[in-house]
Amino acid sequence: MMNPESIHTDTADTTNAGNAAARAPIRRPTANFMLAHPAHLLALGFGSGLSRWLPGTVGTLFGWLLFHALSVRWPELMTPAVWGGVIVVGFVVGVWACERTGRALGVPDHGAMVWDEIVAIWLVMVVVTPASFKAQLAAFVVFRLFDMIKPPPIRQFEQRFKGGFGVMGDDIIAAFFTLLALALWRFW
Repeated sequence: MMNPESIHTDTADTTNAGNAAARAPIRRPTANFMLAHPAHLLALGFGSGLSRWLPGTVGTLFGWLLFHALSVRWPELMTPAVWGGVIVVGFVVGVWACERTGRALGVPDHGAMVWDEIVAIWLVMVVVTPASFKAQLAAFVVFRLFDMIKPPPIRQFEQRFKGGFGVMGDDIIAAFFTLLALALWRFW
């Protein structure tokens, strides 16, 4: 395991690396930071959150592709019930991973933390599939819109609940809003 104090970041003040409060927030985590702890690896979406361009969208795309790959490779194993369990476990572990990583980054809901988007897009995809590529793409786009715009009550949830639970929870609400919007669109 790497020593967290030796991890290079774009803005880390390493003069007091042992005290996160005394350290400047990390603007852009590095691969070394990600690999320094399993929580960082998970919270940063196995590297998808390190993207310099729209990390939340890249993380969501990674989650969608992972959902598709696992569902196609092992359809008899990755049933909706199994996905439901994976999503619940992913949420619980994500609360821990995002809490720990947010503290290490000095920002409770850092943009590079994308595990919340990954778990939320799994929830959306498990409900909308089987569906055409176009339908899945629409679900992806609607989810990203809800996640970025954060209409009420998503924004209020995000402001009220801090730490890992807040990070994970607001994306689950965005997933539910996505599913509601798609259902209304479909039955309209």
